[in-house]
Order: sequence, then C-alpha cells, then structure tokens
Amino acid sequence: MSLLYNLCHSLNPLLETISSMKNEKFYLVIPAGGKGHRMKSEIPKQHIKLENTLTIIEQCIKTFLEVDKISGYVVAISDDDMLFKSSDYFKHSKLISVVKGGKERINSVLNALSALDEIAKPNDWILVHDSVRPCINRIDIEKLIKETSSHTIGGILAASIVDTIKDIGENGKISTVDRKNLYSAQTPQMFRFKILKEALNNAINYGNTATDESQAIENLDHSFKIVVGSSRNIKITNSDDIKLANYYLQ
Repeated sequence: MSLLYNLCHSLNPLLETISSMKNEKFYLVIPAGGKGHRMKSEIPKQHIKLENTLTIIEQCIKTFLEVDKISGYVVAISDDDMLFKSSDYFKHSKLISVVKGGKERINSVLNALSALDEIAKPNDWILVHDSVRPCINRIDIEKLIKETSSHTIGGILAASIVDTIKDIGENGKISTVDRKNLYSAQTPQMFRFKILKEALNNAINYGNTATDESQAIENLDHSFKIVVGSSRNIKITNSDDIKLANYYLQ
C-alpha cells in the first residue's frame, strides 16, 4: 500500500505539469507603431491595401485567427493611427486590447504584454508577429506551435540561408561564411509570457533595445527552438515587396 502511495505521490508533479501544459493559452501580439518611412508612403506601410482588399496588417491578423489555438490578440499602434480603428479587426471579438506603440519595437511589445497581465499565466505562450509580414501561412503558425509547445522557453520561425554569404573583414579581406548553420529570423516568435517579459525588461534596463524578441531572450543566455518556415514569409520594406506579397497571396 505504501509503495502504491509513494508511486502516486511521485507522479503528482508530473501529472500537474501535464495538466497545466494542456491548459496553456496562446496570445498574439502585433507591434504596429512604425511609420514605414523607407516605403515613402503617405500612410504607414502596415495599412497599405493588398490586391485582396485587406490591408497588410489585416491580412496578418486574418491568418492568425484561422488558427483555433489563438485565444486573442493585442495590437500596439501609434497615438495618431486612426486607420486601424476603422478596421473590422478593431471590433473583432478576439481583440483583447489596443495599446500605445513605443519608441522602439521592444517598447511596443512590452506595452502589449502589460495589457495581458491580468489574463495570461506565466507559462502561457505569446506569439509576436511583425505587422508587415502578410504572407505568413496557417501551416507554419501551427508548425511553430506544435514543435515549440513542449519547450521550456520557446522558439521562432526562420528560413534557411540559401545564398552564398560573404564577410568583409576589417582589413578588407573577403571570406565565405559557412551557411550550414545560418538562418534568417522571421516571425512569429513564440515565447512563454513570464520569460518574454523578463527578457524585454532586462534589455531595456541594460540599454540594449534588441532588434527582436529572440535577441532579448539570447541576452539572458536562454536557448530556444528554430523552426524552419517558408521563405515566402517576407517582411514588407519597399514597393517591390508588395508586388511579391500580392503574387504569393493569390
């Protein structure tokens, strides 16, 4: 009897962990406070309309909402952004909050996480996605979730480097970099709520803005999972990218 009791007692932590993992929720965060000056557009590039009549940010949100596991989303926009407020996705039932975009991406994401303080649990998942990556597909989102959900920290979508990479040294000498272990980071980037918030606060406190969430995670010496996604998951930077996005979204 005592053997059975001890066995059950030792299994309890494992069962509790499994149970909590089953109850983990997934939230989408979209930092969209940028002005897109490089596009030389009259409006921020995330609000440019695609040929399918959706704006770039609307196309992003639409795809994520096709994934049943996404419980809700938070969008960070600039104070003077009236365009998102006229979107159907500003009125969507899964919109949790619209928060103020910060000076840098990292500030926008932190503001969005603060809006989840009363909702998200420490081990819940946050998927941060660029507002100008409209070609993300449902299959890659679900692949990231499936392959990362058992990880203690998280993971990111990334594309394998296929081009030959050259490095110009300080002395001007050119060398070829081994691309076997090189990847181009994409979004979404998916990390546990508590860890992500800690990493972003750490980056700000030490004056390191971090170009993306994964770099902030790296600064805490955490490792994470790389999940290879589609090379079509492009980031809109110029007008040629919009043409390419329209082609991919046909």
